Amino acid sequence: MNLEHSYAIDLEWTGNRGEGTSGYKSYGRDHVVSAPGKAPIEGSADRVFFGDRDRWNPEELLLAALSQCHMLSYLAEAAQAGVVVVGYTDAATGVMEQTSNGGGHFTSAMLRPRVTLADPAQAELAASLHAPAAAKCFIAASMNFPVEHAPEIYTLA
Repeated sequence: MNLEHSYAIDLEWTGNRGEGTSGYKSYGRDHVVSAPGKAPIEGSADRVFFGDRDRWNPEELLLAALSQCHMLSYLAEAAQAGVVVVGYTDAATGVMEQTSNGGGHFTSAMLRPRVTLADPAQAELAASLHAPAAAKCFIAASMNFPVEHAPEIYTLA
């Protein structure tokens, strides 16, 4: 079964300071990502690229997408396996390497999910569900760099 899903967003550059792109440092990197019925995301470049550190940058959003996707895949795996997850956090990190031509690419990402379970007896099963969750994450499957996982399992008891 091959199902196709389409997504659409709107992007508006809001960084014109009156001179447009007349020089590399003359324009702001600010922009707004939006979609009907959703809160807008205020974006910019990373600070090292003359962006606003108070706004989300594309690199952070890529890492956030990886983290969200893994979490959603993991929660689905847990529900299907009868594992009751009562808490989930992640402290994801990523490494991007700049190239001599001014471009760059991510070389790795590390997800560090912290999963809290209702039943301590399910800890081993819960830990094993990260592999199938990773295999089913649409975003991770679209990357050309390794996405690694270092999960920790906690219980309420």
